[in-house]
Amino acid sequence: MERKIALITGATSGIGKACALILAKNGYNIIATGRRADRLKDLKNEMPEGTEVLPLVFDVREKEEVFKFLENLPEKWENIDVLINNAGNAHGMDPIQTGSIDDWDAMMDINVKGLLYVSKAIIPGMCERKSGTIINIGSIAGKEVYPNGNVYCGSKHAVDAITKGMRIDLNPFGIKVIGIHPGMVETEFSLVRFKGDETRAEKVYQGFEPLLAQDIAEIVEFCVNRPPHVVLADIVVLPTAQASATVVNKSS
Repeated sequence: MERKIALITGATSGIGKACALILAKNGYNIIATGRRADRLKDLKNEMPEGTEVLPLVFDVREKEEVFKFLENLPEKWENIDVLINNAGNAHGMDPIQTGSIDDWDAMMDINVKGLLYVSKAIIPGMCERKSGTIINIGSIAGKEVYPNGNVYCGSKHAVDAITKGMRIDLNPFGIKVIGIHPGMVETEFSLVRFKGDETRAEKVYQGFEPLLAQDIAEIVEFCVNRPPHVVLADIVVLPTAQASATVVNKSS
């Protein structure tokens, strides 16, 4: 039986890496994209036997790179069954009046425009085949706004809206469009947000049990294994200790 193909952005760590590994175990060949070639090489070495991996090193915010790689895939990799738009970042925790424009640009370019560039390259093929699944990894920040979240929350609200728009526009083609919006997941996310400050990053996850990347990957696995007539369109997932973007029980 021919193996299906999944393309995963931001596959070098965290949720993206976990999704790549779990889909490989489900019989998918993997197109793994990211900015760190060494991490993609490590991922390839961790794959189960029999899995083919196409590592692509590029930054989703670089439009020309995205289309250069994704519109010139080798023929055997062209028919992508599952697209997981996972690449994304948070930069800084400043109030809007003192926020960094460079941080704003990074978040909008990666979280929103990068998702659009990759989707634009892949969707036409899915439409032609009238099949496919697109999973956009959003955030609880796309459902709520919290202090000092301003532009990050704006970018993730955009992801939520784009996902809903995709679902409507792609409905005639039988393409499933899924939004997964995690709460607090212990990955490199906070380390990036606090610009390498390990002490601040570690404190985010202290006092409670956060979600893990594997938890999100297992939800992705469940979604892609539903029957053709079933789509889990919009999923918010939180650790038990988290009730909202700002309410977390850190009593443990």
